[in-house]
Order: sequence, then structure tokens, then C-alpha cells
Amino acid sequence: MTVIVTGAQESAAALLRAIVQMERNATTAVAVTAGKVKRSAAQRISGRPHLPAYPSSITYTASRGAAGPEAEIGPDKGRAQGPLGNLIEYGSIHNAPIPHLGPALDENADDLVHGIEVAVWQAFR
Repeated sequence: MTVIVTGAQESAAALLRAIVQMERNATTAVAVTAGKVKRSAAQRISGRPHLPAYPSSITYTASRGAAGPEAEIGPDKGRAQGPLGNLIEYGSIHNAPIPHLGPALDENADDLVHGIEVAVWQAFR
């Protein structure tokens, strides 16, 4: 019995290209959503007289990590009022919490899912 396979190398190459493109697209989707979360969190916490610099301390970085696309969103401790992030978000025995990062993430979760779906669809069409 003899089996002849034609087009296997071309199919494998096309699949590899699609996977690489999907990773690029997914990284973009993560970065776009991270920017939306950052802006939403800053907007939610803006206008508080005792935290004038805190909203601008909220930043994000997006990259391709070992496990795939990732983003880190939150206050930069090197910026003015940035070290107050945990205290503001979760509160303390003397201060009520002011949730802004968690709700901003929740608000944009569907956007991330949609972005990943588009990333996959575009890569494999």
C-alpha cells in the first residue's frame, strides 16, 4: 500500500503563517484593551481633590510574553501618587476603598474577548 500526500508542506507553511499572524493580532487586541482599561480607570478616579496626580500615574505596558500576549495596567509607583494604588483601590482601616482598576477591567472584558475573536478570524481566513 502506498500513500501519496500532496500539499502537506504548503499547508503546514500556511498554518504557521496564520499562527504567527494570530499572535500579532492578539497582541494588538491586548494592547488596545489595556489602553481602554487605563483610560477608564483614570477617568473613574479623576476629580478627587486629594488625588490630583494619581490618575496620570496609571499606565500600561503590553507585550508578547512566554505564554502569549500580556499587559500590565496600574499606577506606576515611580510617578506622583502612584504608590497609593493599593490603598486607593482596596482601602485601609482608615480609608474606604475607591474601586477603579477592577471595575475598569470588568467594563472592558468583553472588548478583549471580541478583540481575540477578531484576531483569530483574521489570521485564519
